[in-house]
Amino acid sequence: MRVIVDCMGGDRGPAETVRGAYEASKEYSASFTLVGSASAIRAVAAADGMDLRRFDVVDAPVTVEMEDDPLCVTRAKKDSSMAVSLRLLAEGRGDAVVSTGNTGALFAGSTLIVRKIKGIKRAAIAGLLPMDPPVLLLDSGANVVCTEEYLEQFALMGSIYMHRVYGVASPRVGLLNNGTEECKGTPLQLAAYARLSELAGIDFVGNVEASRIPRNACDVLVADGFTGNVLLKSFEGMGRLMLDTVKGLFSSDVIGMAGGLLLRRRLTELKKTFDSSEHGGAPLLGISRPVIKAHGASDARAVKNAVRQAISYAQSGAILAIARETRLFAPAPASRPDAAADAARGTVAGEAPPAEE
Repeated sequence: MRVIVDCMGGDRGPAETVRGAYEASKEYSASFTLVGSASAIRAVAAADGMDLRRFDVVDAPVTVEMEDDPLCVTRAKKDSSMAVSLRLLAEGRGDAVVSTGNTGALFAGSTLIVRKIKGIKRAAIAGLLPMDPPVLLLDSGANVVCTEEYLEQFALMGSIYMHRVYGVASPRVGLLNNGTEECKGTPLQLAAYARLSELAGIDFVGNVEASRIPRNACDVLVADGFTGNVLLKSFEGMGRLMLDTVKGLFSSDVIGMAGGLLLRRRLTELKKTFDSSEHGGAPLLGISRPVIKAHGASDARAVKNAVRQAISYAQSGAILAIARETRLFAPAPASRPDAAADAARGTVAGEAPPAEE
């Protein structure tokens, strides 16, 4: 197992990413390729006393910035750390990629360089909503505009992922909507409801309102990328607010501090439940090889957790299972001359299965 780590794209520069990969190397059975400015990577290692002799370092000093156009990885910044990482994965010189970089560029690059699984219309960002048990939300921001067919495939991919990676025997799939009744929603939700109700191989539980999500209403939640991204960030913000509020209660006075000491273990467990970084990153489901998008502000611990997730995903067989199940759908149309622009449109932020030509 070899994990390729894009070291240059995060908000914190290469330091936290390199540290996270190094910590992961001590904990998980995997080899690592660090891609980025070789001098910057080695400077971080020297400052922290890290021995990189067990790591491969690939020099790619160009960085995809957060404000860059998503298609820059195939055009203006072909030699960037992100583009090089994705090419290494596509060439079979690694088993998974972890990146904290520009979401849109990673999604477009994964689609155009690594390629989608044959038969998949659109890949999706599958984010975990931080709660107990976690809920897989897709799409979490890649496709602002969706069709009912996209949502149908998202439901299938999410169900397979939760079964293979998290061991959920029969994942319950819900459709995010503004009411539980079958007649609720826009034309997209109405059409998606009809398709999901008839889709073999998933346990569709119907429409799910946002207020029901924390009450274990489903294991997989399907939405268009715009709605899903708003929901995901709302949950992350509320989780941080709750943690800050609890921290304030137990640090406001002597009595609160004493109570905090008595409840330290339970408070630590609570923090892990609502801290999105504990779950690592978000897989790009539908891509023919594992790509994990970690948060741009990831610290070393979050990067380490994203590596753990990448390893689990690569070893789960989920991608091959998705490839088999996509035979239920009609063949994907032939590539068009404007396929690159189509791949970027709507973006907001082992054995290989069949990939698109």
